[in-house]
Amino acid sequence: MNPSNSYMRARRIQQQLLGNPTTADAGIVCNNWIGGREVPPVSGKYLEVQNPSDGSIIGQVALSGPADIAAAVKSAEEAFETWGSMPVKTRTQVLFKLHAILRDNTDVLADFIVLEHGKTKAEAIGDVVKGNETMEYACSMPQLIPGRVLPVSTGVECKEFRIPKGVVASIAPFNFPAMVPLWTIPIAIATGNCIIVKPSEKVPLTLCKMVKLFKEAGLPDGVINIVNGAVDCVNGICDNPDIKAVTFVGSTKVAGLVYERCAKLQKSCRALGGAKNYLVALPDCNVDMTAHDIVRSFSGCAGQRCMAASVLLTVGEQSELLRAVVEKASKLQPSVKNVPANTPTMGPVIDQTAVDRISRYIDLAEKNGARILLDGRSWTKAQSSGYWIGPTVILHTNSDDVHLQEEIFGPVISVLVVKNKEEAIALENRVKYGNAACIYTSVGQHAEWFSQRFSAAMVGVNIGVPVPREPFSFGGMNKSKFGDGDITGDGGIEFFTERKKVTSKWTPPPTSASSWMS
Repeated sequence: MNPSNSYMRARRIQQQLLGNPTTADAGIVCNNWIGGREVPPVSGKYLEVQNPSDGSIIGQVALSGPADIAAAVKSAEEAFETWGSMPVKTRTQVLFKLHAILRDNTDVLADFIVLEHGKTKAEAIGDVVKGNETMEYACSMPQLIPGRVLPVSTGVECKEFRIPKGVVASIAPFNFPAMVPLWTIPIAIATGNCIIVKPSEKVPLTLCKMVKLFKEAGLPDGVINIVNGAVDCVNGICDNPDIKAVTFVGSTKVAGLVYERCAKLQKSCRALGGAKNYLVALPDCNVDMTAHDIVRSFSGCAGQRCMAASVLLTVGEQSELLRAVVEKASKLQPSVKNVPANTPTMGPVIDQTAVDRISRYIDLAEKNGARILLDGRSWTKAQSSGYWIGPTVILHTNSDDVHLQEEIFGPVISVLVVKNKEEAIALENRVKYGNAACIYTSVGQHAEWFSQRFSAAMVGVNIGVPVPREPFSFGGMNKSKFGDGDITGDGGIEFFTERKKVTSKWTPPPTSASSWMS
């Protein structure tokens, strides 16, 4: 889609649905969603929601606390009495309708994402479509959790099946307003749970719209409840004893705190944190394909994703590859109005705090003697409003630079030349995170060598954003994940259910025999 058309469409939504965006009290009031209806927060307090493309106010979001969470839990518990006892085939009939309504409203939801997050329209559509893939997977739940039965002795049978945990919760980040909530919602409810979702207070509008579509599709009231808010809301979810399991996606610092807080109540928790994803390019890589993929990897979604490329290690000097990366990245333009058709574009970062943080890293690299091959700070100066910083390529000479260790979470890639594959793997292994890593090569043996040695849970071969799709599940290693197992796919099924085993004996064994059940 023409970036200019995407921009204008988002602006029309802003004016038609959200009112005048220039005044402090304008826009959608995003309340909580409890028991199938909008409910204002007990505190009566709201936080402004901004459009990062121009900094305008587009709505307000409720600030919730423990009392709001208690109300959501009560609603979920009441719904669970019926929903949790339904046959899985009955529940998945509803999910087929949810899948269809997401598909039919992809464009509308994508426009909300463009508006409140700043993604390009193509990225926003991908946000919804990839989330809906998990819904599609969950529609197969009758085939995924059939249980098993086995005669284990004469007259003795063991049966195993899965049961839902009850009321569960999902705390989502700002960077994927649709996809990350949809990593958890479909699997949680297909397996019989009722869920409370807390979207990021920076991007609440997409989920606010989505949950109303779910009601239209026939999802029973209380199966999904939305509580909006910030720190108090997160703490309230962790501390509520009636919430049996919590998933979290966000920074490593907060992921660790959430995990510890849940552990105090012996509550199941799967908290995914930050990342520092390394790409390694060998001399035998396909230069054009590798450069294209690297640029998409570090600049896609303005680098605001835990799978974004962050460090590129070239084994030996690879000047042709580096020139190609800089050339392709330099063609990206801000996704604002009046951008010529067919121009590759990149959206803004989420807020001024992000601009300041990313700029500090670039400033520090320059101060320490690294070469700034492409400087995204020029976008900040060129745009009169919004939160813009362009793709940035930094060539380092010191492997101890913090840029090779710390998560920047922006469209910045640090490049370092290494002598050999052993040095490359040693640098990748020393990083505390463990989300993703990638090897660019034309030789299968080299790909296998790196795949076995990367300290990362998700490895790409010539794929810089190696996000697995169902039934494979998403999850990191080291400080990128707290708790056991993964999210989405079969890891999600394991997390949102308990295994129940029944051992039965209906006929007495022969008198001449004895067994452990006699």
